Amino acid sequence: MAYAHPSPALPSPSHPMANSGYGKRPAGDEDPHADADFAHLLPRDAEVAVFIDHLDTGHAMGHKVLAAEHPRYGQQAMRTSLTRITEAGHLRWIKEHITVEDNTMRWVTRTYWSRTRRSAEWWARFARERHGKDVTRDHLPGLARVEEQPAAAEAPAERPAVPDAPEPEPESAAYRALSRLRTADVRMPLTESDCRSLAPLAEEWLSRGAAPEDITRALTEGLPPTVSNPGGLARRRLESKMPPQKREPRARVTRAIMACATCDQDERTVKIDRGICEDCRRENEANPVSDEDIVKGFEEIAHLGTASAYFLRKKLERSTGGPVPDTFRSVPIEDRVFYHYRDNRDRIANGLPPRRWK
Repeated sequence: MAYAHPSPALPSPSHPMANSGYGKRPAGDEDPHADADFAHLLPRDAEVAVFIDHLDTGHAMGHKVLAAEHPRYGQQAMRTSLTRITEAGHLRWIKEHITVEDNTMRWVTRTYWSRTRRSAEWWARFARERHGKDVTRDHLPGLARVEEQPAAAEAPAERPAVPDAPEPEPESAAYRALSRLRTADVRMPLTESDCRSLAPLAEEWLSRGAAPEDITRALTEGLPPTVSNPGGLARRRLESKMPPQKREPRARVTRAIMACATCDQDERTVKIDRGICEDCRRENEANPVSDEDIVKGFEEIAHLGTASAYFLRKKLERSTGGPVPDTFRSVPIEDRVFYHYRDNRDRIANGLPPRRWK
């Protein structure tokens, strides 16, 4: 069921998807939707949790993307809420070591979401159970680190030789490869109707790793002196010479470890407690930033500008007995306002309380 009192902001249909194999990943075995799901969280964190819960599997989960899509909160507020939601047991970052059949390996960091609040022991068991999982359809080649998305363990479905695809546009690569046949060999002057009807077969060739030149070669090599039906011959050759379907190399999770939701360090080098490392927890406790601090900070930033510069100029003129040109000041008035604005902007973005205007 839907929430009786949903978040004022919910994901839009255009919310960005992560790369294939990453993004929001459900941990599974969740309870049905209910108003009490996030009642234990602070109001802002509960609103962010409802927002995340409504994301589809595969939607991007980085705090910058969430802040860009959420109309109420910026990057730092979203990052802080994600940390609290993680500590509450709804979210975990888990690094998985992937070993592929072709002997390549990589570490990937995945985001797992649970609407149901989970204990630290439950998440530890969940990470251990990831060991040995088949992720053939769920990894990217190479050794680089990426962000995250959903898993699909089933084998690729067998694709038909002639897919039931919509009629391609004339500018498609398959259509162009067929239309250029008459230039490659005058005995294969395919008509526009031939190119359109054969394009799905040519698309299948391209999807299996063939290049347009491979299609041209297959349709022009060993032709008889005269070809009475170029379209029929092209169809027979495209069907009979179809390259084999590419098989994805098997990939498995050979190790899974917890990572910090804030700094991405993992339990190989730091102790992870409730999804957060000790260093980040100490930093958060040493520099607590309340919602009130953030609101006041941005209110002050919004107030600064031309009006602030005007009143500051008048105040300084009263203290000096009259106007003083900026050339006689160590720092021009507008620059002082700008420096204060920039300083507070950066402090708030880094989770520090803003400095008051003096």
